[in-house]
Amino acid sequence: MPVNIELRRSLGLFTSVGLVALAASPVHASAQELWEGGGSDDQEIIVTGEKQGYVAISSAGLKTDTPLIDTPQTVSVLTREQLDDQALQDIGDILRYTPGASIGQGEGNRDQITIRGQNTTADFFVDGIRDDVQYFRPLYNIERVEIHKGPNAMIFGRGGGGGIINRVTKSPVADRQFGEASASVDSFGAFYLSGDLNLPVGDSAAFRLNGLYEEFDNHRDFYDGRRFAINPSFGTELGERSRILLSYEYVDDNRAVDRGNPAELRAAGDACSVADPCGPLAGYRDTLFGQPGTNRTTLQAHIVKLRVEHDFSDELTFASTTHYGDYDKLYRNIYPVDSVSDDIRLTPAADSVTLDGYVDTTDRENFISQGNLLWTGETGVLGHSLLLGYEFGQQKSANARRDVLFAASNDDQIVVPLADPVTVPAFTFPAFSRNTMSDLKFLSLYVQDQISLGDHFDIIGGVRFDRFDLDVNDIQNGLLLSRTDEKFSPRFGAIYKPQENISLYVSYAKSFLPRSGDQFLTLTPSNANLAPETFENYEIGVKYDLTSELSLTAALFRLDRDDQSILLDNQGNTTLSGSRTEGAEFQLVGKLTERLQINAGYSYLDGQQRNATTVGGQELRLFQVPEHMVSLWTKYDFTTQFAAGLGVTHQSSQFATNDNSVRIPAFTRFDAALYYKLSEKMQIQLNVENLFDETYYPSVHNNDNITTGEPLNARLTVKFGF
Repeated sequence: MPVNIELRRSLGLFTSVGLVALAASPVHASAQELWEGGGSDDQEIIVTGEKQGYVAISSAGLKTDTPLIDTPQTVSVLTREQLDDQALQDIGDILRYTPGASIGQGEGNRDQITIRGQNTTADFFVDGIRDDVQYFRPLYNIERVEIHKGPNAMIFGRGGGGGIINRVTKSPVADRQFGEASASVDSFGAFYLSGDLNLPVGDSAAFRLNGLYEEFDNHRDFYDGRRFAINPSFGTELGERSRILLSYEYVDDNRAVDRGNPAELRAAGDACSVADPCGPLAGYRDTLFGQPGTNRTTLQAHIVKLRVEHDFSDELTFASTTHYGDYDKLYRNIYPVDSVSDDIRLTPAADSVTLDGYVDTTDRENFISQGNLLWTGETGVLGHSLLLGYEFGQQKSANARRDVLFAASNDDQIVVPLADPVTVPAFTFPAFSRNTMSDLKFLSLYVQDQISLGDHFDIIGGVRFDRFDLDVNDIQNGLLLSRTDEKFSPRFGAIYKPQENISLYVSYAKSFLPRSGDQFLTLTPSNANLAPETFENYEIGVKYDLTSELSLTAALFRLDRDDQSILLDNQGNTTLSGSRTEGAEFQLVGKLTERLQINAGYSYLDGQQRNATTVGGQELRLFQVPEHMVSLWTKYDFTTQFAAGLGVTHQSSQFATNDNSVRIPAFTRFDAALYYKLSEKMQIQLNVENLFDETYYPSVHNNDNITTGEPLNARLTVKFGF
């Protein structure tokens, strides 16, 4: 998609303003480098504020470098070391060991998550900038992943009702040359190759290149695919107080779409219900309920990012980021929508499955400019970390969908015998069911101050103003619709520190989501007149740094969502309602001893729909929200050369949709790993997932799209440093 004139003008204006600010300011000693480096020879090549190991000290997403112990909010961080130790490659992998968060199926074509009972496809960020296009995000160029819990609109903008995921990318290192290459293959034949090369350029600049090629395979029939990604970046100083980082990323993803299995067989007239919920269809662990070759998703993404930093003084810093992304995506699938035992619609009567399908295309351009002015100083006896910021941008989308037409039924659905493999009758995708073009413009202004009242008390307060102007051209229905929203999102918190390594906190935050949904693709005459959904979070918690390398966090919270359009069933029926999630979280991360590292977590989530009842008046639980989630990962270094890891995750049962008629059973899965250093520059590791070959269902999209978990899978990885 070509860059439009408005985006070009905005990019040019932003760049000019940033460079003028750099040139007009005095030159002093640099307080902070844009990329890591400039330290002693034994400095770890890691992000600012992060120690070697599993524990993190600060969060890049908070925009203020505030230590996590001084942040009145729950933030889980997976460092690069833990990502490598567990061979985690996708967003879905990392949530297995994150309390309060779980992965959704995403219809087999995207990342989809649920945090504190709130399901989203758009609350993803990279280096603090929104990355809301629907696709699978790789981790090859990521230094760490941050999961911010609760509403985050003050910092990140709309959405984020339950939380957001922020990926922090690797940056050039100025003071040394290094590189790493890795190769991995698993039991199913899937493999990946990745590389990371850093080259200093003179004394104050560096170039870094990260790349990935991988091919997919798993236990499911006809599943395959491949992904290629490359991310060059260049950073340099402009004088001693100014820094620039320029990066480009290209992602090309082509893989099979698999939307899993339907619910268990029931006789006609014996439907799944709240009183008698169904489970997943058993016995078809590997079966594709679709059409090989047709079930496919492709994505091509071009992403450019420019970051400019300048220190006006030791206390005053300006940082701005300009992000442009161009995305082209295709998603095509046949999928199950129902299953019936002894179905008399077949001759002779037999167990059946009903199939549906469509093809969906999206072209998207995102332009985002964000700037933050941070002042750290004192007024009398009060210490301040004052943040002033802005964000503006434009999102242009073209989305089209065509429904399937089966020749034998002359309809977009067809009943076929349940078999392995499933035989799909002839079909085409002849007509549009949706064809829209949308244009979103947004402007945000925000201010926040964290005030220190002596050694033991901090208070934090902030507010963000957002304006959204959305225009939708519904070509299919001949409608031109528009909507403007203006919202304020506050954030307040208080911290009491009885001693330096312990924090007790309370917090309140509010967020919102416009009626057009998190992708801003459509408006209808009915929802165009509705106010945005709102989220309010109340939280109390404790953070305790037992040592400099071991951190404990615990929190209790209540999250209310109001004015929500709840999807009741697979037929698209909705009601205007709300929800409440009350819960508790616990996490212990870091080094228990010099040899033993741990990441242990537990969450309790009581998610209830409000104003939505069954015939018996029974309250309905929120979908895809396990009441209990437990995770434990440990790694023990037996020697300087040999180490082993062991992990376990448990999820209690959950409902597939808000109608609570299909229950996904609880499961417990064990993982293990062995590590051996062949030399200072070479390591080999073996990761075994689902060690005891548990039959389980890790994710779901609706009542009849239920993912079957992989059986035992061993992955062998070799890494070379140079």
